[in-house]
Amino acid sequence: MSDDFSDVQAWAAALMAQLRPTERRRVNRAVAVELRRSESLRIAAQQNPDGTPYAPRSAQKNLRGKVGGIRRRMFSRLRTARYLRVQATDTEAIVGYTGSIARIALVHQEGRTDRPAPGQKPVRYPRRKLLGFTRQEREAVLDTLARHLAGHQL
Repeated sequence: MSDDFSDVQAWAAALMAQLRPTERRRVNRAVAVELRRSESLRIAAQQNPDGTPYAPRSAQKNLRGKVGGIRRRMFSRLRTARYLRVQATDTEAIVGYTGSIARIALVHQEGRTDRPAPGQKPVRYPRRKLLGFTRQEREAVLDTLARHLAGHQL
């Protein structure tokens, strides 16, 4: 499976060219919202786009004798609409992160090294793919495009 949607783009380009720019923007927004919803659900399920589970958090050192550990799931805030942004124009649909959240997401997406807080030692984070296309998302994009284009009887 390819991640670039080149075959989808070739299929829909001629049909989308017949629409007005406002209609193309509306279709692209619907596609982006559908992708954000499915990405959010996949992040909540703690899965990479290929279906493998995320690498678990590393165990924290218990220096003060505190009981328990981190109980919430990883990326619970990153999957909300506040951070996982949607942008649509008449030529493209974008789902992604911006600002300092984008840096955090990129560290985990590519498995980079980062400092958890200023003054701490750098930590190598395992690769956890936050954004990526699954087969179900690909089918959802095709369905969304087909629904909107069928309404215009192109």
